[in-house]
Amino acid sequence: MPKIKTHKGTAKVIKARKNDYKIGRPGSRHNTGSKSQSVNRKNRKGSNLSNADYNRLKNLI
Repeated sequence: MPKIKTHKGTAKVIKARKNDYKIGRPGSRHNTGSKSQSVNRKNRKGSNLSNADYNRLKNLI
């Protein structure tokens, strides 16, 4: 059976951690000057990929 190719677009967005995957937050790319400081601070931290999304995307990474 052939190998499954890595989906490069997904691999560039999702970073592997020890037990889960880190993804960025929406709304953190542009127009940050008009958003509040607390929103920009929260967006900087990122978030974890949910279990449902992990099960859906684990073959692509």
